Amino acid sequence: MKKEIHPKYKDCTIICACGEVIHTRSTKDNIRVDICSKCHPFFTGKQKFIDSAGRVEKFRKKYNKNK
Repeated sequence: MKKEIHPKYKDCTIICACGEVIHTRSTKDNIRVDICSKCHPFFTGKQKFIDSAGRVEKFRKKYNKNK
């Protein structure tokens, strides 16, 4: 392996919007995520609607589908 061409691999903290904190290793110091295995509907069995950046409202406005 060539020296000095690879990024530094260091300890990383991943923080979810639900408050879950995961410690791992990465090239970044901190990573913020919107959803993790503790709050994802597939793992929890609960249905949860996530609207990122107002996409539903944008669709309704574009196609005039207001209810």
